[in-house]
Amino acid sequence: MTTPALLPLSGRRIPPLNLGPPSFPHHRATLRLSEKFILLLILSAFITLCFGAFFFLPDSSKHKRFDLGLEDVLIPHVDAKGAKNSGVFLIHGPDEHRHREEEERLRNKIRADHEKALEEAKEKLRKSREEIRAEIQTEKNKVVQEMKTKEKKPLPPVPIPNLVGINGGDPEDDDIREKREKIKEMMKHAWDNYRTYGWGHNELRPIARKGHSTNIFGSSQMGATIVDALDTLYIMGLHAEFLDGQRWIEDNLDFSVNSEVSVFEVNIRFIGGLLAAYYLSGEEIFKIKAVQLAEKLLPAFNTPTGIPWAMVNLKSGVGRNWGWASAGSSILAEFGTLHMEFVHLSYLTGDLVYYKKVMHIRKLLKKMDRPNGLYPNYLNPRTGRWGQYHTSVGGLGDSFYEYLLKAWLMSDKTDHEARRMYDDAIEAIEKHLIKKSRGGLVFIGEWKNGHLEKKMGHLACFAGGMFALGADGSRMDKAGHYLELGAEIARTCHESYDRTALKLGPESFKFDGAMEAVAVRQAEKYYILRPEVIETYWYLWRFTHDPRYRQWGWEAALAIEKYCRVSGGFSGVKDVYSSFPTHDDVQQSFFLAETLKYLYLLFSGDDLLPLDHWVFNTEAHPLPVLHLANTTLSGNPAVR
Repeated sequence: MTTPALLPLSGRRIPPLNLGPPSFPHHRATLRLSEKFILLLILSAFITLCFGAFFFLPDSSKHKRFDLGLEDVLIPHVDAKGAKNSGVFLIHGPDEHRHREEEERLRNKIRADHEKALEEAKEKLRKSREEIRAEIQTEKNKVVQEMKTKEKKPLPPVPIPNLVGINGGDPEDDDIREKREKIKEMMKHAWDNYRTYGWGHNELRPIARKGHSTNIFGSSQMGATIVDALDTLYIMGLHAEFLDGQRWIEDNLDFSVNSEVSVFEVNIRFIGGLLAAYYLSGEEIFKIKAVQLAEKLLPAFNTPTGIPWAMVNLKSGVGRNWGWASAGSSILAEFGTLHMEFVHLSYLTGDLVYYKKVMHIRKLLKKMDRPNGLYPNYLNPRTGRWGQYHTSVGGLGDSFYEYLLKAWLMSDKTDHEARRMYDDAIEAIEKHLIKKSRGGLVFIGEWKNGHLEKKMGHLACFAGGMFALGADGSRMDKAGHYLELGAEIARTCHESYDRTALKLGPESFKFDGAMEAVAVRQAEKYYILRPEVIETYWYLWRFTHDPRYRQWGWEAALAIEKYCRVSGGFSGVKDVYSSFPTHDDVQQSFFLAETLKYLYLLFSGDDLLPLDHWVFNTEAHPLPVLHLANTTLSGNPAVR
């Protein structure tokens, strides 16, 4: 990894930009399963003979005990009167004869066991390769069947929140209806091509017409696009496509793989996607799979501070952090973007372990000193100390702030601690990071080692929607102020789109001198089907119904259709300032989960997934508000 563009630097993710032939993880050379099996049998026989030789050595008259290499044999002592003492003693004296008999019995049992093992090994080695293959397949089928039986074990029943607005949203205006249908057609084009060329792979290369993956998903084919797209398919009424995805998940989605994955990305895409699919459809398999995956992520929290590692191996549970992170630190946006999903996991399972993990993170952050009231992006999970003093509302920091607000909203506005932390954070952000350019554009800079860098990333454009969403409930009756601030951020991000040749926004843009809302470096000029600007348009449309947001959203949709659509799906572009763009040949899973979903909602009525009943995770997966009567997780005395 050499360039920031190739790293998952964000709570809202930075997938690798595919600037050339795809790179694949190195794999250790492996033997075929049958050859492994034979080698293991031979090794087992060899070890058996070695241990047998050890155990079957002639007994010596000098030996007073059979100790298997131990210095002494310790057993509970019972005195002659039957009273049990707490001490232990060495076997000797009058009990020696009884001990020798026990020793001989044990020797005979070990000898018999080893002879049996040797005969079984010889029998296996006499079999043909075809017979061994058949036995292996039988054992595999047995394991798969046992896993399926375990998977179907029902979780404890819980009251489902009042689910409002999972269908509908049909606009009355014919023009808006046509635009919504066009977004649905784009979704179908993206999905159908993934179904044809990348099915089961994590993502799609639409020009090469084959599967694609990045290091955030590890080395396994986990069908990230399937899981990520499910709820979008459902709310668009593409139910046949939804059922195809459901069947693949039921039959093929396996988390018992030797694969190292991003805890954050797997949480927001897989657990968030599965939970949303469960709430929308009521299909139990999605809940079961979400819980199975969550159990695989829990070992990542086994650190001295409880701050999780960035990566975890799903099979071994071994965790580590990104090699590029400051001083071996975990990333604020990554460990701070678990709360919504983990609270729902505790709600659905009755197991508080998930809730306690994320609340522990919050408590630790709450008591830490923060320079200028700002949260640095790096925290060492071993020492509990901040890393480099770098604060951003874009990559590395963004969704931490989003989840503070959404924890409050998801709790039916009873999680007051989360709201206070959010208010404190955005007050510091507004004081130190939010500025107005010479041309009158409001932007959010980045704080680096004591100075403000006048650069804003595409990822930070989500904040316009966040400020609008959090306006109601603001301190000192500042709802109007934050709604206006959200609108100003939306205008700036629209300008970053409007000032390009393709009318698509660059990865990041600067505000230095005469250059405003424009990317300067070549490595910042790409667009990888990101949703954040359209997300902000949708939130501001919901709260203001100002037609400019639908107009801006439609401009973005047309640009995506014109420049990103290819015969095999949709692809990002490498330079938004070039009239003849080169494609990166990656259809990101979040394009189906977020970009197309937010566009569809932008041209739908407010009765589809209303915001007083649903809260969207950072991957745009809708999770229901847990109203006071339905949960005991809020800590409110009324529900204890």
